[in-house]
Amino acid sequence: MKKWTLVMLVIAVLAFGSVIGFNLFVKGKIADAIANMPEPVSPVTAIDVTASQWQPTINAIGFVEPNQGVTIANELAGVVSAIRFENGSQVTAGQMLIELDSQVEKANLKSKQVQLPAAEADFKRLTKLYKQNSVSKQDLDNSESKYLALMADSESLSATIGRREIKAPFSGLVGIRNVNLGEYLQTGTEIVRLEDISTMKIRFTIPQTQLPRIATGQKVHVYVDAYPTEPFEGEISAIEPAVFYQSGLIQVQAQIPNTHGKLRSGMFAKVDILLPELTDQIVIPQTAISFTLYGDSVFVIEQSQENGETVKRVKQVNVDVLERDEINALVTGGIKPGDEIVTSGQVRLSNNSKVNVTEDDALTPPATLPQL
Repeated sequence: MKKWTLVMLVIAVLAFGSVIGFNLFVKGKIADAIANMPEPVSPVTAIDVTASQWQPTINAIGFVEPNQGVTIANELAGVVSAIRFENGSQVTAGQMLIELDSQVEKANLKSKQVQLPAAEADFKRLTKLYKQNSVSKQDLDNSESKYLALMADSESLSATIGRREIKAPFSGLVGIRNVNLGEYLQTGTEIVRLEDISTMKIRFTIPQTQLPRIATGQKVHVYVDAYPTEPFEGEISAIEPAVFYQSGLIQVQAQIPNTHGKLRSGMFAKVDILLPELTDQIVIPQTAISFTLYGDSVFVIEQSQENGETVKRVKQVNVDVLERDEINALVTGGIKPGDEIVTSGQVRLSNNSKVNVTEDDALTPPATLPQL
């Protein structure tokens, strides 16, 4: 029994020893292969840094408003007797839009106007007779009171008729009417929207820290989703005198000419307040920047001679991003005009990595964006 146990132990030791020896042999071969492998070369795209101009802006968002806008409503209840405009048409100030039935008021006005000449003549006659002491002061006062009452009644009826004739308070574009011919309207019924869109306004807010950088008359560019690549030029027309204490924001209003009528009220808009242009600045694509919690950096490509060959390696350099737009960024830091920087492929890089610069048009914006 002891002999059998000894034989099994010897067999187990030999088996484990062979496995361990084989693993050590494989690891040795792998280490030799790794040691003799050529240094990896990472393909990257790159550009040369050049000094360029930069247009600094203050960015904000807001909603487009008309120069003037109102929802036309009736002051008095009544039946619609006439509609004097077409949906979506241009109207002028004072143009008749809606007429409410006013036959009763017109008849009463006619009755008063018929009585008015006789009352006026009677008043003038009694005035002459009173100067001759032929009538009493009471008769003259009664005649004057009757004459003035008829005049007041006529003016009141004329005003009532006028309130039943709904006119455009200013020139502009009307929308789609909400009433029909013969419909009875309660007081305050919304009839149609009227807006003056010859000049549009946009309100937006900026932090109070930016207040020293803006002024009335300053140029702005406005972008809306309907025309995303077309800047609508305008200027700041008003700045709120007080800062909203709860948020530290101040409200600003800009005016934008709307010659072609492309802007409509209610549009969501992006506003760029244009600041004085900067020259000789370092502007690079945002794709060249590695954004991390520990700081922003770029990889600068440097050439050197190794074993008689020209080799390109990268060095990581910290930069400060001052401003950004949709594609580029204004930076300062350890790069200068003439440096060659990596624009894509940084994910595989570290300091002193060997690189190969390749041509790639992936960063070139397409002429037209694909439509969904």
